[in-house]
Amino acid sequence: QTHPVESGGGLVQAGGSLRLSCTHPGRPFEYAMSWFHQAPGEEREEIATIGQVGRSTWYHGSVKGRFAITRDNVDGKNMVYLEMNSLKPEGTGVYYCNAEQQFRRTAWGQGAQVTVSS
Repeated sequence: QTHPVESGGGLVQAGGSLRLSCTHPGRPFEYAMSWFHQAPGEEREEIATIGQVGRSTWYHGSVKGRFAITRDNVDGKNMVYLEMNSLKPEGTGVYYCNAEQQFRRTAWGQGAQVTVSS
């Protein structure tokens, strides 16, 4: 595996929830990981980060209190999750995961498409 594989996207009504999953090529708990959101016509933006061992988190103000990032080691795979609640139409777009630090990032995956209808 040379790039992340994201899954769990879909179509949801405003106020609904989705859980995204990511399998990243790095080793579990090796470095901090992040989720990124790219709205249609916009640049990719970092929205959530989890520390190396999973104790510390950071959220963009637009998702704080509604989204939760977690990570796990599943059969030796570096897994990162994003629980998204109270989704808003502006949450529409493609969600990607990758290392938080730019120099550690792999090539970007295809991402998970999320569409929030109003």
